Amino acid sequence: MKNYLKYIALVIIGTVVSCKDEAQKPKVIYDASNKAKVITKTDSTQIEVADLPIQMQGTNYLIHPVGDLRVFERGSKARYGSSSVNDVSFTISNLGEYEITGYLQNLKFQRVDSDSIRPLTDKPALILTATYLKAVADRTQNQVMVYTLADADTNKDGKIDTSDIKTLYLSNISGENFTKISEDFQELVDWSLIESKSRLYFRTIEDTNQNGQFDKNDVLHYHYIDLASKKWEVKSYKPI
Repeated sequence: MKNYLKYIALVIIGTVVSCKDEAQKPKVIYDASNKAKVITKTDSTQIEVADLPIQMQGTNYLIHPVGDLRVFERGSKARYGSSSVNDVSFTISNLGEYEITGYLQNLKFQRVDSDSIRPLTDKPALILTATYLKAVADRTQNQVMVYTLADADTNKDGKIDTSDIKTLYLSNISGENFTKISEDFQELVDWSLIESKSRLYFRTIEDTNQNGQFDKNDVLHYHYIDLASKKWEVKSYKPI
């Protein structure tokens, strides 16, 4: 019993240490050029699949979420000496109210009266959310999508994932005019739509002491964009 309790204690300690190390893993690693590592080649072992298309209400475009096939190992039989069984999930995204979420490699857009399908981007990225701003479209007729994603290997571990800096992008409902609106090397904190003004407000944090982490010692930046305008211009403001 004592040995069992000792084993449990060691497992708990190991888990805590592991979590601490993971929490301290930097999101940014700086070098002389102060540039993020460019990822040009994806993992050839991954199998790319697409979910069935999505059409946001009131739009003329289909959106095809694209991502990697996920395989979950089910090891319940392993302890009996049998081979483990793999479960395959062919669903790579989830749909909320006007929002697509997941760990997506791309989105592809197709006009409903056309067979042509175009990608949102031709560069490696990890798209976490894609939100159709229907309230803005209803007020201004401007059909805008907003995205949160990682677009660079900022911690230089050879891949783009959730450990890298999260950024903010906009595009038209067609996927065209895909534009980054947050600054390089600034982590997106959050964003919010003020419907009455058709403004997208967002905050970013800058690693001013360049320790690779975003914490209380760094600086928050406040911005907004007037989505009623055809030209997306990022403006700064100072609420404090």
